[in-house]
Amino acid sequence: MFAQVVLSALLAGAAMAAPATPTTTEVDFSIGALDSRQLGGKVSNGAIANWNPSNTNDGIGAGKDEYRMYWGDGSTGAGWPDRNRWVSFVDMFNNYKNQMFNSCSGQGQANDSGPEVGAIYDGIQKAAAATGVDHRFILAVIMQESGGCVRVKTTNYGVRNPGLMQDHDGEATCNDNGRVQNPCPSATIYKMISEGTAGTAKGEGLAQTLNRAGRSDVSAFYRAARLYNSGSISRTGNLQDGIATHCYSSDIANRLTGWVNAQSKCNCDNNPSSCGITTD
Repeated sequence: MFAQVVLSALLAGAAMAAPATPTTTEVDFSIGALDSRQLGGKVSNGAIANWNPSNTNDGIGAGKDEYRMYWGDGSTGAGWPDRNRWVSFVDMFNNYKNQMFNSCSGQGQANDSGPEVGAIYDGIQKAAAATGVDHRFILAVIMQESGGCVRVKTTNYGVRNPGLMQDHDGEATCNDNGRVQNPCPSATIYKMISEGTAGTAKGEGLAQTLNRAGRSDVSAFYRAARLYNSGSISRTGNLQDGIATHCYSSDIANRLTGWVNAQSKCNCDNNPSSCGITTD
């Protein structure tokens, strides 16, 4: 059920808004064939699975709204935050609810309603329970991909990416080729989150990328984020290298530790040469 503290905040919001680079032998470069990707993915590594999403006070609280640039392979040795520095799910959700209530207007769509934001909360919890993917990681990717806008446009830059998590050619969306649903049904909101977390018939979700990350420490999450974004990790092992969004993993790490509105300190996508990016 929707936590009372979150529900109260949502109703109020609705009223207002309406180090060292690893060697190649240490890095898993496998891409994984499409036919090996299955619906209903689950995290197979018990060291990184979270099968208890009912614990919503599972971190340090709300964290601090600031951005720190992270470089390298996603390990704590390279300076990336361990899970004991992550915020609590309930605080993270409350931190982001105002963005959820206002993110659709920037796309020319009606903003999320209270029930729609409530359905995002419930959908995350349900998908987390079904897959073992940490609910905070799911929320971080939702905010990265869509800002929590349930009517986010379906994009296509060679691969169709619909829904809250801009997943790999999934079925669920409330905005596809000009067909917009308002309200966005709760079942559709859950399916968007499920497809981004458990995978689609065409590609991986977070469960599969966590399994493919090949790690049992916190770096699995930051590697999995990069895999979700680009499908591969650079042969350097550095998560800012490679194709697609160079800031992606750093952004996810910051979201997990409290970043909401502070100015980003990652300029790697605007000016890759300033970060020494290699696209290998």
